[in-house]
Amino acid sequence: MTEGLFITLEGIEGAGKTTCMDHLRSLLEQAGIAFLETREPGGTQLGEELRQLLLGHKHTGMSHDAELLMMFASRAEHLQQKILPALDTGQWVLCDRFTDATYAYQGGGRGIAFSRIQVLEDWVQNGLKPDLTLLLDLPVELGLERAGKRSAPDRFESEAMEFFDRVRQAYLELSRKEPERIRIIDASQNLEAVLAQISSVVKPYLQSSIR
Repeated sequence: MTEGLFITLEGIEGAGKTTCMDHLRSLLEQAGIAFLETREPGGTQLGEELRQLLLGHKHTGMSHDAELLMMFASRAEHLQQKILPALDTGQWVLCDRFTDATYAYQGGGRGIAFSRIQVLEDWVQNGLKPDLTLLLDLPVELGLERAGKRSAPDRFESEAMEFFDRVRQAYLELSRKEPERIRIIDASQNLEAVLAQISSVVKPYLQSSIR
């Protein structure tokens, strides 16, 4: 019998989260573990509508506080409608971004004090944190170069390089504070090496899930 675990993927643009999520999905399927795959902002009808507002260019001048509150509004709905029910039934949850991204983008990138974000985290999450976070880390220049080959940039991807430098540094600061939960994956390596790192980190969790 498996016990529900909450695993998140984090990283700047171009880190390869989509490909790595595919790999995580494959690992869980091979292990016969039931799971929910989701993303933030998003994951619910309300969340996806907020995602369009947050990532689109319609509200380019959105205030930083409004952006932060919309992120947590989406998260509150996501937790109640999808994440908590899945964990309660023993499913694992794989989520593309979660609250660490808020600390990195709205905290590091926008300059909102971590203490203010902490208040919202405590209120909305009531102590819930991911069991494991895979932080796909790579130099900003490389990440933006990769991201530029994909599609037209969204509202966040349109930010200057200095913004993403701050985002990356915030992610690394979070990993220093919680090294057991936030495991750094060197995403600058080739794909085979990146996926091997992920397998190495995740497999002990898969093995210990069978009781």
